[in-house]
Amino acid sequence: MASKQEITDFIQKEFPQSKCIIDDVGGKSATIRHNITEAELRPGGTVSGPVMMFVADVALYVAILGEIGIVPLTVTTSLNINFLRKPAADKAIIGVCKLIKLGRTLAIGEVSIYSEGNLEMVAHAVGTYAIPRVA
Repeated sequence: MASKQEITDFIQKEFPQSKCIIDDVGGKSATIRHNITEAELRPGGTVSGPVMMFVADVALYVAILGEIGIVPLTVTTSLNINFLRKPAADKAIIGVCKLIKLGRTLAIGEVSIYSEGNLEMVAHAVGTYAIPRVA
């Protein structure tokens, strides 16, 4: 298992472009936030789809690393997202991941995505990660 601080340090070092902040990790789950800037809005004043997919992907990665430790080559093999409603342009995007299955070589999880302060999901994602065999 990896702690919130260990995962934060790893993400900052290996993915310096990421603006995601880890709020919580553990118990086969993770909660992350991504503060939205004007550059991440699409015409019509909504958060772009790629930003929400990124949040889902990072939330899954963080939840998995929280359970298996820092295994850098754990990678996304599939990610499916359903956009449910327009997120607020001036609120952070929050990703709440729950792992459904954590095996030796595959992990499956779902991510509920919210606009900060709103209890209704703006998107829902399901993803699978491949976990490399560690010798």
